[in-house]
Amino acid sequence: MKLLSALLPLLVSMVTSCHGLILPLDCNDIHNSNGNKLSGVYTIYPIGATSAVQVYCDMDSLGGGWTVFQRRMDGTVNFYRGWDQYKMGFGTAGGEYWLGLENLFHLSLRKKYELLVDMEDFEGNKASARYSSFSVSPESFGYTLHVSGFTNGGAGDSLSYHNGQKFSTFDKDQDSWGTNCARSRLGAFWYNACYHANPNAVYRWGVDATINYVGVEWYTWKGRNYSLKTISMKIRPVQ
Repeated sequence: MKLLSALLPLLVSMVTSCHGLILPLDCNDIHNSNGNKLSGVYTIYPIGATSAVQVYCDMDSLGGGWTVFQRRMDGTVNFYRGWDQYKMGFGTAGGEYWLGLENLFHLSLRKKYELLVDMEDFEGNKASARYSSFSVSPESFGYTLHVSGFTNGGAGDSLSYHNGQKFSTFDKDQDSWGTNCARSRLGAFWYNACYHANPNAVYRWGVDATINYVGVEWYTWKGRNYSLKTISMKIRPVQ
């Protein structure tokens, strides 16, 4: 049994090679390969045959094919987590989750991606922000964010402030502030000093200044201390 377990990755690799089976790297591969136009949970392989991970694929927005790497929608998942969990990912693809920084790095290593950020407030209003270029550096460079080419979908540009920043968590401070932004803002992100976007912070319900600047915020749309109902960050290969 142990021998079979040890050989399984090799057998998968051989079968893939011999039969020309192409495992989907992202949701765009799924969208293009079998013509599946339904949004939902699918399996992708960001780092090869043994790296299967479930994600939510948005097959509706702007032609579909978007791989969702971050999603908040109901507050059921705790996003105040340490470096190791943000590196590997957590949550469930059918609900709230974070895909993982290592997966993001490998995806952006293999293709050139654009980014779409969709959000909704508690009054039913929706807005978005789109960026024509998105990538993440390897862990040795702190998973630095590279984002540019903003197009306004009503939400304004809250992410360019974070361009060029390393990722920070409460147990790994890599921001540009004198104090740990992740600890003070109860989240984890590519903090600068500290944020214009804080999508991984505490899930609250709309306007709430009980504790300042710790909600799920997109500053250029709803300002400070308005915590969004939903937000999702998704990537797709540049067309």
